[in-house]
Amino acid sequence: MGHLDHAAFGWLTPALSYVMACTGAALGLRCTVRALATTGRSRRNWLVTAASAIGTGIWTMHFVAMLGFRVSGTGIRYDVPLTILSLLVAMVVVCAGVFAVGYSRDRNRALLLGGLTTGLGVASMHYLGMAAVRLHGDVRYDPVLVGLSVLIAVAAATVALWAGLNTKSPLAVTIASLVLGAAVSSMHYTGMFAVSVRVNPSGEALPGATAMQFIFPLAVGLGSYLFITSAFVALSPTADEREASASAQRPVASPAGGSPA
Repeated sequence: MGHLDHAAFGWLTPALSYVMACTGAALGLRCTVRALATTGRSRRNWLVTAASAIGTGIWTMHFVAMLGFRVSGTGIRYDVPLTILSLLVAMVVVCAGVFAVGYSRDRNRALLLGGLTTGLGVASMHYLGMAAVRLHGDVRYDPVLVGLSVLIAVAAATVALWAGLNTKSPLAVTIASLVLGAAVSSMHYTGMFAVSVRVNPSGEALPGATAMQFIFPLAVGLGSYLFITSAFVALSPTADEREASASAQRPVASPAGGSPA
């Protein structure tokens, strides 16, 4: 059996992946709050931004953590199409869950259905990402830990959607994002602890790209998207701020018989 190291760079990759998960969660929650305060095209745009932020944060968390994944006795490569597919799955399922909550009249039913769908999608993203791993050996999974990781994913997704409906203040969003970041990280490492590898030494070149050739540049690009979008959302006025600004610009009605101020 090959020895698995989930943190080859020490605490760097777990800590950085947690930051990415929290950033995606915080941005997604803020965008959901903005969406629920608007209607029409504006609501749709905010929900799309929320879904892309949460999906990007989850995917980036997973693959930043994977930068620290090593197996003794074999190199590791990644299948590029499967890795891209895992990103698309994360985006689509999170978008479905966010839109279900954002537009449904029965919020409780939408919350349960959206949490289940999104959680299963997040778990699918994780295991698609693992299916993209190429190494000299056979990868096996502990079914109990796999099941536990799926339950954690569903619970985390449900809490994330609930928080999107119920958190309003910046402090509440910050606390919720820290909790959600911890939940997503727990799901990832639970799934990783389910992995065992029987190494079959071979001199053949592995197919696919190395983490530094593909995963690292993509993770940096998506991480930059998260931070730039976070700055945009932070600087964008809320519905209340726009209403206050519009009220301040309205002319003040003059007293009866008097002249305007």
